[in-house]
Amino acid sequence: MSLKISKAIEILKKHDLLVSSSVSDDNLEVTNISYNSKEDQTNGIFFCKGNNFKAEYLDQAIKNGAKIYVSEKEYSKDIDRLIVKSASKALALLSSEYFGNPQNDLFIVAFTGTKGKTTTSYFTYDILKNAYPKQVGLFSTVDRIVGPDPKDEFKSDLTTPESLDLFHDMRTCVDNGIKYLVMEVSSQAYKKNRVYGLKFDIGGFLNITPDHIGPNEHPTYADYLNCKKQLMINSKVNIINRQTNDYDTVYAAAKQTSDDKDIYRFAKNEVGDTDFSIRNKESNLNDSVFTYTAESDKAEDLQEHGEYTYQLGLVGDFNELNAGAAITAAKIIGVDNEVIADSLKKAFVPGRMEHINTKSHGTIFVDYAHNYASMNALLSFLKREYPGSAIKVVVGSPGDKGVSRRAGFAQVLTESADEAILTTDDPGFEDPAAICKEIDEKIDHTKVKVKTILDRPSAIKDMIEHSSGDDIVVLAAKGNDAYQKTKGVDVPYPSDPVVAKKILKDIEG
Repeated sequence: MSLKISKAIEILKKHDLLVSSSVSDDNLEVTNISYNSKEDQTNGIFFCKGNNFKAEYLDQAIKNGAKIYVSEKEYSKDIDRLIVKSASKALALLSSEYFGNPQNDLFIVAFTGTKGKTTTSYFTYDILKNAYPKQVGLFSTVDRIVGPDPKDEFKSDLTTPESLDLFHDMRTCVDNGIKYLVMEVSSQAYKKNRVYGLKFDIGGFLNITPDHIGPNEHPTYADYLNCKKQLMINSKVNIINRQTNDYDTVYAAAKQTSDDKDIYRFAKNEVGDTDFSIRNKESNLNDSVFTYTAESDKAEDLQEHGEYTYQLGLVGDFNELNAGAAITAAKIIGVDNEVIADSLKKAFVPGRMEHINTKSHGTIFVDYAHNYASMNALLSFLKREYPGSAIKVVVGSPGDKGVSRRAGFAQVLTESADEAILTTDDPGFEDPAAICKEIDEKIDHTKVKVKTILDRPSAIKDMIEHSSGDDIVVLAAKGNDAYQKTKGVDVPYPSDPVVAKKILKDIEG
């Protein structure tokens, strides 16, 4: 891979990002690209990005071989430099060019939403990989799959990675024969320009509720919504949950760049002005059965018969909306309905509604529910299915981000839980005890019994040991994560399912 600096200047000028350039050799062609000063920079272009960038980082990059740097202000005059209006936008555009614009060789389906992105992405991935074996990649919160072999699958660090890493992995996908890519697009991906300049073939908007509002994320809900809706503006075909909050704003965003014929709406039950309707027929702790009905002419054109019945292997009727988005995307692509139906029956999403049976300590569910909306959907479903059971929840909230989640957890625990243990979940640079205290102070203790155990495995052990019979134990928010983010370090953690199963083995044999 390489990048001609003359081409880089041309791209930056085209996007009105170039402030000035100081290049000694117009024919300079770099063969390395980086924003991490610790990496090898031999014959490389280095990006000075981030609010906490320090001049010594550039000094280190130069020592490691950088030939030119890109920055929003001038640091060293000892090497060539490009001064730009936005280093993060420049990184996205030039990374794309450096890796040969791999997005042009991929059909990209992307989903955004406060909840459901990962589940919907997995549903879509499972459908497409069955329709097009060895040709489908996945960029999700949980996994990144860049090829057909086991070596091509690894755990994700971010929902949507930094642009350089994103295009690197897209390049790997293309080189491995991948033709379809399913990915999650977070609000931070737009806030931080990680997907700047990227266009999607299909964009799905699942829902939005207040989340990710805080000093290190979005300053306001309006900013959060504005970032979320960018996926609609940057997608050729749009899929929208007709029942999402701020629907009019989301639909207007889609209309900016797409015709009516390229916008599909879906909804649960009887909702006017929609293209597809979902109606639940049966849901329990084994599966969910629902119909998907075409309600408009363009939906009937897309769906050969007016109505299909699907059985969803992932429990919880709240997952039917996620399935609806995946079904619509698959139909737009042209996947046979038999493939869609068979794929959904076998659907499995790591860390989402994982079901662990016990001999005498109730029923355990592990789920990534990490805000009020997702937790409310989960606990409401369990209360409907088990009206006589005690709902017991182990949950924590992350530090440094999503501050609004803490009040949300307090509210949903008050509304739907019988017992709760507050614990640690990616505290970052905050004190986990203080986070738990903030949640605890907003809980109505006359309605739910609460205690705090900061060590997460100990919290899970305590809840399981004190559960029995028909009790429902929910290990929430962390899902299948195999680390705790603590003071800038990813500290290894076995994951909630592993911890729970070990505890059960110790106490039940």
